[in-house]
Amino acid sequence: MRTESKPGTVDEYIDSAPEQLRGRLEELRALASSATPATTEALKWGTPAFLHPSGTILFIISGHQRHSNVVFTPSIREAFEDELSDVETGKGSVKIPHSDPVPRELLRRMMQARWREFEDHGVTWM
Repeated sequence: MRTESKPGTVDEYIDSAPEQLRGRLEELRALASSATPATTEALKWGTPAFLHPSGTILFIISGHQRHSNVVFTPSIREAFEDELSDVETGKGSVKIPHSDPVPRELLRRMMQARWREFEDHGVTWM
């Protein structure tokens, strides 16, 4: 991601993204806000993170040249493994090529499951 200076807020992160990426980032941000409305946003490791009111990171979004990522705990990614068979994943990440639509309902359920994982079992960030 090209920037003149390091972004300090989620708005600055999105505003500093290439134009063709901004809409995707805004879509993921809106999805996160609707799926887990009590979260707050902050930059963690230079990328937008969505935090539980306690301050624990629940998930992170990021934008890249050819794809966007939503990063969860590995346990959440594993819990949805069967539904992610057509999606490239990493340890906790879901990689969404810009040529593909955002799997909104799947990500919504993953975001809500991550909230419950923390609330019910105290699972913190990696």
